Amino acid sequence: MPLTKISILDNPVQEYAWGSKTFIQDLIGLSKSTGKPMAELWMGAHANGPSRVFKDGQWEPLPEVIDENPEFVLGKNVSSRYSNKLPFLFKVLAAETPLSIQVHPNLIQAREGFARDSSSGIPLDSPDRNYRDENHKPEILCALTRFKALRGFRKIDDILMLTEKVRSPFLSDELDRFIKSPGISGLEQFYTSLMTMEGEQQRKAVENAAAIARKMADEDRAFHWVVKLNEHYPGDIGVLSPLILNLVELEPGEAIYLLPGKPHAYLHGAGMELMASSDNVIRGGLTPKKVDVAELLKIIRFEIDDNVPIKPVIVRENEKAYPSPAEEFQLSEISLTEGRHFTSTESRSVEILICLKGDADVTDLGSAESLKIKKGTSIIVPSIVSRYRIEGKSTIYKATVPKNLN
Repeated sequence: MPLTKISILDNPVQEYAWGSKTFIQDLIGLSKSTGKPMAELWMGAHANGPSRVFKDGQWEPLPEVIDENPEFVLGKNVSSRYSNKLPFLFKVLAAETPLSIQVHPNLIQAREGFARDSSSGIPLDSPDRNYRDENHKPEILCALTRFKALRGFRKIDDILMLTEKVRSPFLSDELDRFIKSPGISGLEQFYTSLMTMEGEQQRKAVENAAAIARKMADEDRAFHWVVKLNEHYPGDIGVLSPLILNLVELEPGEAIYLLPGKPHAYLHGAGMELMASSDNVIRGGLTPKKVDVAELLKIIRFEIDDNVPIKPVIVRENEKAYPSPAEEFQLSEISLTEGRHFTSTESRSVEILICLKGDADVTDLGSAESLKIKKGTSIIVPSIVSRYRIEGKSTIYKATVPKNLN
């Protein structure tokens, strides 16, 4: 039987080395820590970690549940537009230590890269593979705790000012060329020269920069992060990234959006992350995983960012949404106090919700069936469910497809 009612999800956890040993564990109610870092809780149908749905008394993989009747689960328009596939991947992310300097490809780059890796005979699960699917990966991250990240290039004057302060003989030629050509093309040349430095020059340039930055760590947070990153990845050229990329510090409830090609790194904190359903990451440093500087330089967009955090906007009573240009997804927060309730719209597609705080009752207004959820519980609301109501003091995050596309 196809999925026709609101159902509980069971979700895989990715135990990457940079993850937290407490945040996701506390969220999903683990009585004892395994001692392993939990980095991401995945809610979706991606092949690298699909959720399971509690359906007809047993757990079934979400991709198979969707395949039984895509229009019932996704909605007619979403099913047609995205070839019967769930177009987004929803995550809880918890970073205790910094992630890699990275970019995500656009659709054309992803398809070409996937075909190239496949024709080279690289297995899908190989650590030597750049492209694990054919999709692009725009994404939004909303902070649940104070969240620190690097995102996009700083203004050129700021880059020059900060890098000049850590000048050493191992950076002088690169800096002098940039000073003579302080535009976007100069930035591209400067960044490319840093990322492609020979090993010994790179090590010495980073060593010297980190030693100078240590003396100025209280002067500017960029220098603080140079020192900190060098402690984790000594001699890695990515250590200089805080001097070149914007340092973003989000308060809980603020968000950032990342287009394909936007250089970034998450440094510390927990957040809700929502993206097109993809696991394509091209890394340039600050990681023990595969680094492909040549591919990163092909994909990266050399643009200056102002980096104003995204604030949510009220879309209906007790729901705030985070605006973005993404076609595949929309992130929103449902916040309920005692005695308040949230009622969905009639025009909606598939939704995945996760309760971050409190307890709530979710009621299908068509069948009158009710489901109790608590902190850490996630559910899928198939499109065939016309309307539902949530009651109970709680904070819930919701992923869906933008209304104009569902």
